[in-house]
Amino acid sequence: MAAARQVSAVIFDLDGTLLDTERATRDILNEFLAAYGKVPDPGKEEKRLGQMYRESATGIIADYGLPLTVEEYGEAMHPLYIKRWQTAKPLPGVRRLVKHLHKNGVPLALASNSIRRNIDYKLPKMEDWGGCFSVILGGDQVPNGKPSPDIFLEAAKRLGANPSSCLVIEDSLVGVQGAKASGAKVVAVPSLQSQRQHYSFADVVLYSLLDFQPELWGLPPFEDRIQGALPIEPLFLNAQMGDAISNNLHMVISDDCTYEFIPDQISGILFGWAKFKVHGSSKVVVSIGWDFLQQNPERVMQIDFLDTPGSLKTDPVKLLVIGYIRKLESKDTILQALSITDEDRSIAKAALDLPAFSEHANGLLVA
Repeated sequence: MAAARQVSAVIFDLDGTLLDTERATRDILNEFLAAYGKVPDPGKEEKRLGQMYRESATGIIADYGLPLTVEEYGEAMHPLYIKRWQTAKPLPGVRRLVKHLHKNGVPLALASNSIRRNIDYKLPKMEDWGGCFSVILGGDQVPNGKPSPDIFLEAAKRLGANPSSCLVIEDSLVGVQGAKASGAKVVAVPSLQSQRQHYSFADVVLYSLLDFQPELWGLPPFEDRIQGALPIEPLFLNAQMGDAISNNLHMVISDDCTYEFIPDQISGILFGWAKFKVHGSSKVVVSIGWDFLQQNPERVMQIDFLDTPGSLKTDPVKLLVIGYIRKLESKDTILQALSITDEDRSIAKAALDLPAFSEHANGLLVA
């Protein structure tokens, strides 16, 4: 292992890295601007990801010509955000990683561009792992927010670590820029897949923290896979079957509801159960990825039904995904990358009979 990758402490961003708050609050600006006859500009809003509150609010007021001061804007928006923050869930792999590092004595910090008061509203969503952070910093507790390195330098100081021995995990470009400027190593987990090509200056870029390998950074490895399968927090999908690729392998027709409860960071080979309206239920292997050859990146999904023969093209399906096998391989096309192997099927079939996975089945079968 390269000595340059040895780290002694880990610093996490909050919004879009630990908690899926950005997706939980995605529609608030649309609803607020509609009252002024305005529509959000997606390009401008993407650039605001990770900005300090005052910078973001000032930009929104100017870009949309709102007759408000920053203070008036904040008074109107803050209650809306507080309500939506309560619906935010931990992102895939987060709870597992934080608890693993804490258990192994790795010092942890939380460093967010959110003001500290807003961080405190979100901490209860971290349940049994929020207390793993010995340092919690908001953007209002340092001279300059991200992309300045100030918050990472202060976090390292409070952890008693040299910034160069810290690993920062971030989802936003401004966060990655600030972390690199501090001298830390950086793992990027982009929350906006449309910006993924801009993260190449991070040390490593992942789709989700399910793919994080602690041993690459001199940290204790995970030892929680069960016969090649990783238990994950249950994810629910509603899917409409598209064209059959083979007898039991189908594409999924995407619509506004398909990925309603699936974070944008989910990508790879997963497994669980499917419940049909007329065909009963089946064990399934699910491959999910992003097609970046489209003008706007699109999510693509295939489902391999392990127990159900015949055509399912018109049958709507409810999916319960409860396990992760691996990341997608790098291929020339997204359809090649989504390929499900015999080994994937074997791992999924065996895992779904084990108590760690089978205990979730009733959650779907009684739905």
